[in-house]
Amino acid sequence: MRAFREITADLAFPEGPVLMLDGSIILGEIAAGRLTRITMDGRKTVVAETGGGPNGLALGPDGHLYICNNGGFSWDRGGGNWRPVAKAADNEGGSIQKVHPETGKVERLYDRCGDIALSAPNDIVFDRFGGFYFTDHGHRQGRKVDFGAVYYARADGSFIQEVAYPLVGPNGIGLSPDGKTLYVAETSSGRLWSWRVDAPGVLAKADWPSPTGGDLAAGLPGFQRYDSLAVEAGGNICIATLRLGGVVVVSPEGREVERIRTPDPYTTNLCFGGPGMKTAFITLSGSGRLVSMDWMRPGLPV
Repeated sequence: MRAFREITADLAFPEGPVLMLDGSIILGEIAAGRLTRITMDGRKTVVAETGGGPNGLALGPDGHLYICNNGGFSWDRGGGNWRPVAKAADNEGGSIQKVHPETGKVERLYDRCGDIALSAPNDIVFDRFGGFYFTDHGHRQGRKVDFGAVYYARADGSFIQEVAYPLVGPNGIGLSPDGKTLYVAETSSGRLWSWRVDAPGVLAKADWPSPTGGDLAAGLPGFQRYDSLAVEAGGNICIATLRLGGVVVVSPEGREVERIRTPDPYTTNLCFGGPGMKTAFITLSGSGRLVSMDWMRPGLPV
């Protein structure tokens, strides 16, 4: 297991770390319904009370934070760790929120796409044109599971469209360094899908019978459940992996580059920063920690 440094603990299922210009990390505490700023000496400050379940975060070109809010989970705290088990009883649906990182003002940007209500927005990535792609993971309720989807939207709230459907638990999402390939990690199947980006919000579709139009970028052996992801400057895709407890790095060709293990089976997300973009900041969500570790290759700047 590679050495890591614990930055802070006692977080309520942290997710979606974003490195800010001042060197701090802002992340969502899903179980607490809030955004929290963490400095490198471990100090924590509440940025905003979002309600629901703030999951994936991205820093927009206007300096605001854009939040995938899944609406909230119910939780199992067996053994002292956090584990999401189902849709919360008071969950009224998911949304995309816009948050000012200094004032904490929260705005609801989208809660539907046409007649389709958003279920559980999960992760988000901006393109170079100022729009963003996000995954809607869907929720499990008893013996029923919502299909998930991928959407593209504008940051001013004026436009949203569905670009891929159906998926089974789409989670992490990212763009290749040249912006020409969109990657989506599917949790339950443990597969990484890809689409060629022809224009902002326009994905090339593979021939039927690919139901979503995506191509399989990686389907590694073994029981692993994919969560969120980050992309390296060289193009590798780094996927936070549940049950394995760590990060799986795969090449754009689908080859496993390496596996980095962590002591938390709910390792959910990562972002890059530090000198040369060679520090990874990783959320160990089950145990409620933010940690950092040296990375072998530079990450892709936001």
